[in-house]
Amino acid sequence: MSLGDHLVEFRKRLMIAGIAIVLGMVVGWLLSDYVWDMLRGPIERIAKEGRNAQLAYQDVSGAFDLKLQIAFFIAVIISSPVWLYQIWAFLAPGLTGKEKRWGVAFIGTAVPLFLLGAYAGWVVFPNIVHLLTSFAPPEDAQFMDPRKYLDFVLKLMLAIGVGFVLPVFLVLLNFIGVLRGRSILRSWRIAILCIMVFTALATPAADVMSMFLLAIPMVVLYLGAGFIAVLHDRRVDRRRAAELAEYGLDEPNGGIA
Repeated sequence: MSLGDHLVEFRKRLMIAGIAIVLGMVVGWLLSDYVWDMLRGPIERIAKEGRNAQLAYQDVSGAFDLKLQIAFFIAVIISSPVWLYQIWAFLAPGLTGKEKRWGVAFIGTAVPLFLLGAYAGWVVFPNIVHLLTSFAPPEDAQFMDPRKYLDFVLKLMLAIGVGFVLPVFLVLLNFIGVLRGRSILRSWRIAILCIMVFTALATPAADVMSMFLLAIPMVVLYLGAGFIAVLHDRRVDRRRAAELAEYGLDEPNGGIA
């Protein structure tokens, strides 16, 4: 394809993705009040405990801007199959058959894990809000900007979602020959420590249950990535040994470390 053909194809894919997001925003607008009621739950819980806590809009257009932001967030999620496919359809013609298989496996694994992580963030965020607001003295009022409150929740869900996807990147690095599976498994102590620190920062709840609810699946995903990488290394080493034996050569230093 010429450069002009690439630009035409890019415009086509971009328009389809944009239309999907716009249609998703219509649905998101209808669901925004329901979603906001759930997000507002922790604040109402604090108010029921006798503390003066409420969300306060700072300007006239604040409520409209907030609803639009929620609608866009919902639209990006529900239209993700469409715009992800458009990205893939634009890139796929330039990939080899092997690269296409890796790409499909990566997207097919990373997207569900990210959504699972985002859902985990959704589940634990009420505890986080309750703890962080508990540092304020009971006699003080807490008036929160709704847009900043929403931004806090979205960043939390994004951070935990990315944390769930990291093992997929480890497997990808192994498949392209950058990282060995044994190196991943040998670093399990450091990995578990980093996961515990991450979950402790992401879920500073008064009890440790929220932290472990996030840490356990992340540890399992990390170890699973390590074992997958080890199995891949063994297959690659056997194939390389067979190729060297065909030419009467030995594996240097008894194999690759």
